[in-house]
Order: sequence, then C-alpha cells, then structure tokens
Amino acid sequence: MALIHRFRSVLSGEETPRDGSLRPDISSFVEGFSIETMPRTAQKIADFSAILPAGTRVYIAHIDGTPIEDMVATAARLRREGFNPMPHFPARIIRDRATLDDWIARYQGEAAVDQALLLGGGVTTPHGDFDSAIQLLESDAFGEAGFRRLHVAGHPEGNRDIDPDGGSRNVDSALKWKSNFAKHSDAQMAIVTQFTFDPEPVIAWANGIKAAGVDLPVHIGIAGPAKLQTLIRFAVACGVGPSLKVLQKRATDVTNLLLPYEPTDLVAALAAHKAADPSFNIEQLHLFPLGGIAASAGWARAQLKDVAHG
Repeated sequence: MALIHRFRSVLSGEETPRDGSLRPDISSFVEGFSIETMPRTAQKIADFSAILPAGTRVYIAHIDGTPIEDMVATAARLRREGFNPMPHFPARIIRDRATLDDWIARYQGEAAVDQALLLGGGVTTPHGDFDSAIQLLESDAFGEAGFRRLHVAGHPEGNRDIDPDGGSRNVDSALKWKSNFAKHSDAQMAIVTQFTFDPEPVIAWANGIKAAGVDLPVHIGIAGPAKLQTLIRFAVACGVGPSLKVLQKRATDVTNLLLPYEPTDLVAALAAHKAADPSFNIEQLHLFPLGGIAASAGWARAQLKDVAHG
C-alpha cells in the first residue's frame, strides 16, 4: 500500500510528483468513461460531439420537479449527436406502475433508450408506490421492455439516508439482493458509485463487496476538475465521508484554494491497483462534472491524448 499512501500525499498537497514515477498509465482506466448531465446543463452545450468521444454513455440525472418531457428531449438529442443516453429512474418520484411504463415507452419511442440507472432518489418521502431501486427491479418493467443494461447505485463511504447509524448493513444487503437479481436478468448490470476523493476507502469497499459475494462490476464515481470550494460544498451535501478529509486538508494550504482540483492522482492510484490486481472489480470510470461538463470532458480527453501521442 506504499504507493497508495504516496498518492494520498500528492492529493492532499503534501507532496508534488517530480517525474512520472507516481503516475502509471491511466489511459485504460479512463478509456470508455461515462459522464452525466441534466436537461438544464445540457442546454449550455452547443454540441456534445465536439467535447465527448462518439458513443460515450451519458447519464441524465432526473431531479425532482424536472418534467419528463425535458428528460426525454435531452435523451433524444444525445442519441442524435451520437451518444448512449442512460436516464436516471429515481424510484421515489415515480408515482405508480403506469407512470413507470409511460416513461419507459417515451424514452424508447423518442430516443431509442435501452439502458437506465435505477436508484431510490433524492427525495425523502415517496410520491407514490415506489420507494427503492429494488422495487423498480421487482416490477420487471425494464425486462418486459427489453432494456439491455441496468445500473444501480453504490456508496463506498456509506449512505446515512439508508443507514442512519453510519454503518453499511442496509446498503450491503441491497447490493447483495441486486447482485442475485442480476444472475437471473437478461440485462447487463453494474454498480455506479457516488464520487469519492480517496483511493483507500474505495479499494477497501470494492474488495469488501466482492468478498461478500457481490460480483457486479463497479463503475467508480470520480469528481471532474472543479474549484476546491465547489467540491467541498458538493461533498458535504452528498454525504461523502472519509475522503472529505482529504479535501479539507488540502484546503488548509491557501495556495491550493487558487488551483482547480483535478482527479488525475486519484485515478492513477486506482489504475495502479488495477494493474497490480487485474481481477479488481472496478471496471470503468464515471465522471461527475461538478466543475462543468466541458472541463471534465477536457480532462478525460487529455489523458487519452497523452497516451495516443506519448
């Protein structure tokens, strides 16, 4: 774990790499990355094909109050521009099975959508019949519609909305159920996680769920380039736990407040672990564009460009 500890020093601002020795080839880790948007932020992008590789999976976050018409229109636009839209289906804002079927039909009919992220959602009180991603899976609405890929949420640092005591019993039980469900589903399934800033909790969590029998591949959530103050605000709001300390420690150095955070060192640490253990269950990178879609897409392209011309 010595290499991981050195990367933590770089991330916290205690150590700056003087050469490439701390930065293994991360191209294979970045290649095939996914990213997300919302209808209102998508409107700010003139042409996604100018900033993202063709065929990129683009999640569309469904915030409570966003009209389904706006969600479907965004998915259709992404499809026209050459991307694979993956809309969120937040269980607690879906009133009933008829609403769920209607959303699925709209996405399929207008945007040829065949993949979705199923999650509980950000609201506390359900708007209707559904309360969890498990209930959405149990409905078999996606299986009946022929969806080829279904993703579910993962929380490397826990989720106090699900486990108020700060433990992980409920989230672990839910992941085990979803992993068992995947064995009998025709859809490809994977876990996409909340963003994090510290490789050690991620590695421990990924190894832990694998040891517990959860064999779904993991798409690890990483925050894209952004101001440090912005990341701290999002981290607090989203309940990111242990790795928040990495950001807070970095923020004690005033000079770091003036520089945008980039996830390169974190990704390099995870890539190094993957290289050392090819069976490591993290399969892909998912970017949360907290500092803007263009900035995150530009960072990803830079990693791939460095390799292509290196």
